[in-house]
Amino acid sequence: MRILFLALAIFTVMHTQAQSTFDKAINDRNELVFTGQFTFADLQQEASFKWMTEGTDAYQPGAEAISYLKNELNKYQLVVFMGTWCEDSHNLIPKLYKVLEAAGYPAQQLTLYGLDREKKGKGTAHEEYKVLYVPTIIVLSGGKEVGRITETVRRSVEADLVTIIKDFQEK
Repeated sequence: MRILFLALAIFTVMHTQAQSTFDKAINDRNELVFTGQFTFADLQQEASFKWMTEGTDAYQPGAEAISYLKNELNKYQLVVFMGTWCEDSHNLIPKLYKVLEAAGYPAQQLTLYGLDREKKGKGTAHEEYKVLYVPTIIVLSGGKEVGRITETVRRSVEADLVTIIKDFQEK
């Protein structure tokens, strides 16, 4: 009886830990959609998301901005909303990943959410941050928003992040 109880307990723990924080579904346009919270590794592990690897490999961030971000960006938290179905996300998110990697940004300070075509996800984070478009990159300091990049960049991911940080620091 103890062995059966122990086996059941182990199975329950393993099942609980194996539950994902995001859902995968094929939408009516035959697109794979992640909804909920996931990681860059989850994106990279999805074989059909070639855009992630190709975009990361192709992007070369500006050295001056990366030098600044190495010293400053780790003081901020990032919350990112994207659509795995979205062309703007396919363009911007691999670049963001490359920038964060080059800047040595701590992964535990990043939260990445997937939304469907209606800009809804698993949970309510998209409502709390009033996300209307994807991708949306939100920069937080002490839990308060100090800036965001929505859909496209003005100059580049890294340059826009530098601008957000410098503008906040000057206030």
